Amino acid sequence: MGFVKALIERFLLHEGPAKSAELAYFFLLSLFPFLIFVLTLVGYLPLTSKDVLSVISGYAPEGALSMIESIAEETLNNRNGGLLSFGIIAALWSASNGINAVVRAFNHAYEVEENRSFILVRLTSIILTIAMVLTIIFALMLPVFGKELGLFVAKLVGQSDAFLTIWTAMRWIISPLILLIVFTSLYYFAPNIRLKLKFVLPGAIFASVGWILVSMLFSFYVGEFANYSAMYGSIGGIIILMIWFYLTGIMIILGGELNALLHKRKIVPGKV
Repeated sequence: MGFVKALIERFLLHEGPAKSAELAYFFLLSLFPFLIFVLTLVGYLPLTSKDVLSVISGYAPEGALSMIESIAEETLNNRNGGLLSFGIIAALWSASNGINAVVRAFNHAYEVEENRSFILVRLTSIILTIAMVLTIIFALMLPVFGKELGLFVAKLVGQSDAFLTIWTAMRWIISPLILLIVFTSLYYFAPNIRLKLKFVLPGAIFASVGWILVSMLFSFYVGEFANYSAMYGSIGGIIILMIWFYLTGIMIILGGELNALLHKRKIVPGKV
């Protein structure tokens, strides 16, 4: 309980709720151009927008998913070369602003100053954004091509039935594993401090599991108890989306604070 208390105290001391709201704002701001970027890349692959939305639908609350679907549909219906060129640039810049907010939050958690140049920080943010997009694309393609490739190899060794059984179980592991990779990369590269992997994984695991659970619980709450559309009308979807992004921000920052607390206790034993 002492560790949990210390974690909560650090979260509040470092203005975790306010920083989570900042992340929610940047996540919402970057959503439209980010979808343009993702859907543009998907257009060059044997995938559809439904494949993208199917991944999101596993976690997003109903109202938020409807809003994302409408944005994706608008993006596809109004797609042109100039818009896509602008969309890619805007997506990288806007999303990197969100990553910059994460960088500031993590630096605050570790109580370190940002002495990297503006260009280096921005470049790091853009690279992390691109890596996240590529990871999402990989997550979309893996169920399609991974199954076919694995089944082909399994048939060669006469184990096709066994592979199908294993693959069915693996489908429930792939998404959380990819999410863990994304969070691990974020916690490792974002803060202005050299870290060992063992000081990064606890927060990444916590954020991954916590975000999945929070998303599922919030989705259940919205679907069963809260009627934001009846209360707020047409902006109900935006409100649901903002709350979901806010909860996402809390999980990300709590994971960073967890890593920072473990790191500080290692450097200065007995101190929090």
